[in-house]
Amino acid sequence: MQQISLAPVDGVHITTLMDNSADALLPDEGLVRRWGLSGTASPLGVIPAEFAVGRHTFDFLRAEHGFSALIEVRTADRVRRVLFDTGITTDGLLGNLDRLGIAPDTFEAIVFSHGHFDHVMGLHGLARRLGPVNLPVLLHPDFWLQRRLASPDRTLELPSPSRSAIEGAGFAIVEQRQPSFLLDGMLLVTGEVDRTTPFETGMPVAHQALRDGTWAPDQLVHDDQAVVLHVRDRGLVVLTGCGHAGIINIIRYAKRLTGVDRVYAALGGFHLRDGPVIPETVAAFAAEAPEVVVPAHCTSWKAQHALAAGLPDAFRPNAVGSRFEL
Repeated sequence: MQQISLAPVDGVHITTLMDNSADALLPDEGLVRRWGLSGTASPLGVIPAEFAVGRHTFDFLRAEHGFSALIEVRTADRVRRVLFDTGITTDGLLGNLDRLGIAPDTFEAIVFSHGHFDHVMGLHGLARRLGPVNLPVLLHPDFWLQRRLASPDRTLELPSPSRSAIEGAGFAIVEQRQPSFLLDGMLLVTGEVDRTTPFETGMPVAHQALRDGTWAPDQLVHDDQAVVLHVRDRGLVVLTGCGHAGIINIIRYAKRLTGVDRVYAALGGFHLRDGPVIPETVAAFAAEAPEVVVPAHCTSWKAQHALAAGLPDAFRPNAVGSRFEL
């Protein structure tokens, strides 16, 4: 594999805009600034409340089964913003952006990790706010596949993204299977990730995709991709949406692509649910020795506990509004 040159940055802030959990009592912790009653990331909003003395109460961030993050790339003279995934509901992401005081017209691009609806459908609300802006949207060609969960007792068709709707809203679609860059070579989108570990086998066989008019198993979810940055003198920062490719596969692929051997931080959905993949992933993570590990979204409580036990110094819990200042 030919290595590519990823320009180092002075720092990157990653803010969780949407995740499965919200915790207003989490305090700041080192490089993590929290939003809520105990954190200092930003002030609490106030909304009217008829049942409260003074007729107001605090407004809090919303959590939902989905993921979205703001990437702020920092250099000596500039901060640049990219949106990674958009959550599941029309108003979830947009409402949290408003509560955090983040203007969506400051985004230079949107990157989608993959085409599952819990990472995509919040784009609708964003489009209503922005109007036609010709904002680049980076994705893998398999992003558009129709998918379903088919078991012996039922079949559930999953909502699929609409190319015509997204293009009609004024977004500029950029499809790539191969790695690509944003922000003048400072942000790497991995494209399709090589699958090399024996223990990261993807989705259950019940997960299917419609290809050429035929439903077939889609265990590998080939459109799964991640974002990689290189923080000067610290190493790689890897941000995943679901990690269907396997978080260890993704980390190792990022290292091979960039030639940077040190992993500083790994954040996002790791899609660890149950079984022997959990201890094998924890052991591989420990061998990488990252300074920061933030499992989110589709990482089960079993996997969360295993990661916390196996990497106690690196593990950080996630919650909506957390800002990781790397």
